[in-house]
Amino acid sequence: MELLDGRALANELTHAQQTAVKTLKVQGVTPKLVVIMVGDDPASAIYTQSKQKRATKIGMASELKRLSAETTEAELLALVKTLNDDRTVDGILVQLPLPKQINEDHVIQAIDAKKDVDGFSPVNIGQLWLNQPGLVACTPNGIMRLLAAHKIDVAGKNVVIVGRSNIVGRPLAALMLNANATVTIAHSRTANLKALTKTADILVAAIGKPHFFGVDAVKEGAVVIDVGINRLEDGSVTGDVDFEALQTHVSAMTPVPRGVGPMTITMLMEQTIEIAKERVKRG
Repeated sequence: MELLDGRALANELTHAQQTAVKTLKVQGVTPKLVVIMVGDDPASAIYTQSKQKRATKIGMASELKRLSAETTEAELLALVKTLNDDRTVDGILVQLPLPKQINEDHVIQAIDAKKDVDGFSPVNIGQLWLNQPGLVACTPNGIMRLLAAHKIDVAGKNVVIVGRSNIVGRPLAALMLNANATVTIAHSRTANLKALTKTADILVAAIGKPHFFGVDAVKEGAVVIDVGINRLEDGSVTGDVDFEALQTHVSAMTPVPRGVGPMTITMLMEQTIEIAKERVKRG
């Protein structure tokens, strides 16, 4: 089995990003990412800290806007507009989830599509489905880069994606379709789910159930991408697939952790850098 090591690839790409940032600084532009966090959700705090740390590592400017849990939707939208208008800000990311008094869709739609490094705006999603991708959701983008780095061609392959979220499943389906794969999106309401997943040449598991997919649900020789992050009672983290059982059954597989996760943040940084390059072109 070939291990699809996202951490190793992320480290390689981080070195390239450091070089790109140095070049941009010589041209008078420092890529800048602004992350907005509303409230004090512990998981969100960990994610935002990871993003801040990575941005600093590659030499980017990074700013965290921490707002109270009582922040109103109008106040958050006003901040987003200020950042949209700030020419020194390349990427804007609003950490989800948001408090119940704020409509997430309203906030996502308010972010300038050209600064939407999460790739969640209707404009960017629409362009992706038209096979004219601009900014793309970072986890699906990272999965495609990981497959490409290991020379796994998805063209003509039967790809089954288990999970239909706007963060992973739907944008990944578009990327796979654009790369000439035959794509099926499955979910919690899919009948005979494991019989379906066993037909997949490439299985993407994003269902949020630890060790749900074993030998009985995976085709022999398949490529398995595990997006699941499940914390067990002992504090350890595991994925949606039974990694131990599948090691001698599949041709390639991502580990959890060190698989898809590191690529997500890496793609976030890369898209911020690409936006900054456009700023240089505009002068």
